[in-house]
Amino acid sequence: MKTIEQIAAELQGYDPQALSAERVNQFLAHLVDPVTATETVGVFEALGRVLAQDVVSPISVPPHDNSAMDGFAFNGALLQAGQALTLQLAEGTAFAGKAWSGALASNQCVKIMTGAIMPAGLDTVVPLEFVKVEADQLTIPPDVLRLGDNRRFMGEDLMAGQPALRQGQTLCPAALGLIASLGLPKVNVFRRVKVAYFSTGDEILSLGEPLREGAVYDSNRYTVFGLLTRMGVEVIDMGVIKDEPAALEAAFRQAALEADAIITSGGVSMGEADHTKAMMKQLGDVAFWRIAMRPGRPMAVGRITENSKSAVLFGLPGNPVAVMVTFLAFVRPALQRLMGSSASEPVLLKAHSGEALRKKPGRTEYQRGIVCRAADGSLQVRTTGNQGSGVLRSMVEANGLIVLHHGQGNVAAGDEVDVMMFDGVI
Repeated sequence: MKTIEQIAAELQGYDPQALSAERVNQFLAHLVDPVTATETVGVFEALGRVLAQDVVSPISVPPHDNSAMDGFAFNGALLQAGQALTLQLAEGTAFAGKAWSGALASNQCVKIMTGAIMPAGLDTVVPLEFVKVEADQLTIPPDVLRLGDNRRFMGEDLMAGQPALRQGQTLCPAALGLIASLGLPKVNVFRRVKVAYFSTGDEILSLGEPLREGAVYDSNRYTVFGLLTRMGVEVIDMGVIKDEPAALEAAFRQAALEADAIITSGGVSMGEADHTKAMMKQLGDVAFWRIAMRPGRPMAVGRITENSKSAVLFGLPGNPVAVMVTFLAFVRPALQRLMGSSASEPVLLKAHSGEALRKKPGRTEYQRGIVCRAADGSLQVRTTGNQGSGVLRSMVEANGLIVLHHGQGNVAAGDEVDVMMFDGVI
């Protein structure tokens, strides 16, 4: 396990007082080690979990050649370009679920349903709506089919012995269906990551407390709870911790014992008149950063250790929007790594800015945006207006963050910009 100093020494251009967003993620990739403990769960319990080993297919999917639609199966070699084909219709129908047991002459076809096993010697299916049937004869018009059309091959989806899913994949609904299609009732996943979270500050009120002058209700706990829950981690809610050394020390020690990661909000800005930063320094190996970003900027990262048990620390700023942006930009990718996930960086959507945006090179800006489709079909994005880091309402109105990169300058109306979409994340 590398110390903060060792990680910093390995990163070129590391400056804790002017750290780029890119360097933050590089640093956290060195700080966070994936969990290794695993457990076996049923398919219904596997949604959102991270695979601990490859899922190897025990069977071929589909297990046999079968029809892709309702129609008539025949020998496709009989087709001739530019000519209609007339076939004799055999008795009976091939249904899904069991093999058709009849025998066919070379010029015969058989009615077949979707999913039914292709009878021996037949390799092509003509859909019902393509043909003309009179008595026991069927006529296929010229040039509506090619040899092999509408046949699914055995193992077309997966061959027995091949990996169906890879270690590190987060299991989505389609993955659950794929596992079930292989006849597997259980799957091996990494254990759930535990994340402890608390807000700090004497001005922070819990819900139910009467409002007093200079105080605000704690919103950060609830947004962070939602973000963590969406990730599928086990959340340990520790409430609001007052700015008192004894209370902070007890909270940090308890969190380090119970959790794999600790998230706090508030108390990490330069010149903060509280004890949070001092307690982080006292109990752990922690770096305090000024990140070249907006909103955000102050952040603390490191490890808190108690009785030889360590937890990764993410000390986030106190402003509500800054909390959410720093979580999405830095904490979420780090927690994915902690969970054992092989997830790559989020795919950024390209959209045309509906307005001019002022931006100074030298910092990354995350502006709340609303993406929609214009009359010409192109994607456009506009800001939600006031971009203050305390305007939480703007995060509700937005469906993504406009990402203005470190070296980027002013944006003219109509210019393309990158957008980090919220769908499925928050």
